Amino acid sequence: MKYNYNWLKNLLGIKVAPEKNVENLTMHPAEIESLEKQSQEFDGVVVGKILEITKHPNADRLQIAIVNIGETSPQPFPQRGEGAVGNELQIVCGAKNIEVGQLVPVATVGTKLPNGLEIKEVEIRGEKSFGMLCAKDELGIGEDHAGIFILDEKAKIGMEFAKYINLNK
Repeated sequence: MKYNYNWLKNLLGIKVAPEKNVENLTMHPAEIESLEKQSQEFDGVVVGKILEITKHPNADRLQIAIVNIGETSPQPFPQRGEGAVGNELQIVCGAKNIEVGQLVPVATVGTKLPNGLEIKEVEIRGEKSFGMLCAKDELGIGEDHAGIFILDEKAKIGMEFAKYINLNK
């Protein structure tokens, strides 16, 4: 069974490092098989703010979202006119639950999601897409695939997603 260290820390009032806690638990009636750094599963996933949504010109069920992912970009951006300008990415998306102003998890080009999907720059029906807006199941944190995971007010543009969900590095 897997447990999130921050959850255990809060539940038990632990103030020691994860490695020391593993040692302490192993010396008692619990056996620890491994200690995994889950935050690595979210390398390249950042919090983005949806700035604009337009209908895809060549597809009825797709939209084009312009998303600000903050000043500290995990990747170099394409040149103006290629779908990304500065810290803004153009992302083709089929989810219908997104709205301008929402904060969402964005998997940037080069990211490998927990489900094995590697994010690449792609062209979808004639429009370039430079990342992916993520649902909970794509991030491996739930089974919900009804739409994009909409984040709350504690999310900040450009924040690492692992930090948002409070995972230790």
